[in-house]
Amino acid sequence: MSNKESLNFVEIEVEKDLEAGTYAGRVHTRFPPEPNGYLHIGHAKSICLNFGLAKKYGGKTNLRFDDTNPVTEDTEYVDSIKADIKWLGFEWEGQELYASDYFEQLYEFAVKLIQDGKAYVDDSSAEEIAKMKGTPTQAGLNSPFRERTIEENLRLFEGMKNGEYPDGARVLRAKYDMASPNMLLRDPNLYRIKRAHHHRTGDKWCIYPLYDFAHGQSDAIEKITHSVCTLEFKNHRPLYDWLIESLGIYPTRQIEFARLNLEYTMMSKRKLLQLVNDKHVSGWDDPRMPTISGMRRRGYSAAAIRNFCDRIGIAKRDNVIEYASLEFSVREDLNKVATRVMGVLDPVKLVITNYPKDQVEFVEIENNPEDPESGVRSIPFSGELYIEREDFMEDPPKKFFRLGPERSVRLKSGYIITCTGFDKDPDTDAITEIRCTYYPDSKSGADTSGIKAKGTLHWVSVKEAVPVEIRLYDRLFSDPNPAGHPDQDFREFLNPDSLRYIPTAYVEPALKEAKLGQHFQFIRKGYYCLDQDSSSEKLVFNQTVGLKDSWAKKG
Repeated sequence: MSNKESLNFVEIEVEKDLEAGTYAGRVHTRFPPEPNGYLHIGHAKSICLNFGLAKKYGGKTNLRFDDTNPVTEDTEYVDSIKADIKWLGFEWEGQELYASDYFEQLYEFAVKLIQDGKAYVDDSSAEEIAKMKGTPTQAGLNSPFRERTIEENLRLFEGMKNGEYPDGARVLRAKYDMASPNMLLRDPNLYRIKRAHHHRTGDKWCIYPLYDFAHGQSDAIEKITHSVCTLEFKNHRPLYDWLIESLGIYPTRQIEFARLNLEYTMMSKRKLLQLVNDKHVSGWDDPRMPTISGMRRRGYSAAAIRNFCDRIGIAKRDNVIEYASLEFSVREDLNKVATRVMGVLDPVKLVITNYPKDQVEFVEIENNPEDPESGVRSIPFSGELYIEREDFMEDPPKKFFRLGPERSVRLKSGYIITCTGFDKDPDTDAITEIRCTYYPDSKSGADTSGIKAKGTLHWVSVKEAVPVEIRLYDRLFSDPNPAGHPDQDFREFLNPDSLRYIPTAYVEPALKEAKLGQHFQFIRKGYYCLDQDSSSEKLVFNQTVGLKDSWAKKG
């Protein structure tokens, strides 16, 4: 077994079961998403935990879709969930499974509960049932239908299954304890009538099990050893255990951990769906969304997300993680794998007046200084370049180590230049062109000039520059807890500057061959990736993350 001091509390409980021989040395977990939306970063934490436990202890993990609510479910979500899990680097055991695979068995389980006097059919409306539940300080009232005979309950439940009653007319409830201090145990609903086309079973069923009934029984059918779920299900655990014990089925153990709460976003699929439907974002995979597909499109790597989930750990109490922690993990990984390239986002033209006219030479630049195996490539250099507008100041302060009148800088992998003049637009006062001279004996790697330059600028040769569109992303919300204001709609806190466009930036010619999924560091600007909206006519690059945490200054 592992060193107990290095284990999280879930691993400690698993090892206790292994040491006791509770499951004959088996560890079999499952990831059970409801296919009613795309997975988000909170699900990534659960995926890493469930699949990580199985991997650590030589076990297996099932992917099982909790498809018991046909109104909200769709095969689009099923496909996206499978793609996200595989992209994160995990493989489930065998074929994916579905709660709907067990509808017949779950129905038989419900029949057994009725036969044993532990469930009954209730004709009360949803409002009446809610009123009979009582309050946290006042016991509930028994339903007038609670003492129906077993025979009548069996007949009515079969009638529900056969479609003899309208939606909402009857429900099947567990006969538990209407005085329980845990209100979830006050005769919870197990089945409801719902006529809706199911994405897998079609119109075969008009009754569907509630999550509390389908969840534990599906775990037992699959002989799951450890059902790891988030803290909101802690109060459901007594019902989970009671149903397993009442049915005499495989005794899966439920263990709860704290869900992931991340600043400046939210982990509610229902609210994320609102953003999609209301067109506040372009879709579930909008790079501003906290969905796995959105993060993938933005350029986050699978390794970065896995490392983030590992870094924040597994807790027993809810907490809020700083968004900067996620971005740190992204920078840390991309710094190791991203190719360094030249990209100028706010270009101003720079002319080297003493450079041979129409001459183009090639200079070598390292692909990634963090990876000695990445090698070098050649990029074109000429007498007309683009540099960043912010890298020149007409009247620079003393500690400005970039370009200004009579100041010298080095051009990355190129030569040292000195500014000799500049032109301005008389109407806007904006710099339109910068003139410089260069020192032929100052080329990087062969500098014999003896000239010192404190600053180094990136650049792109004008003639060979490739025009691209840049999309800059910021936090989706301006408030760190947009869902934490009960008197305000969370959409009031949408950040109006969460997406900005640079219609024309310039990059080096190598990026014409960029592929989806590649990672690039635009030198001195940040990390970027090619967007799926790109075409042969227009390349689009998404900003993945800056080189530094700009929000640390904003507080």
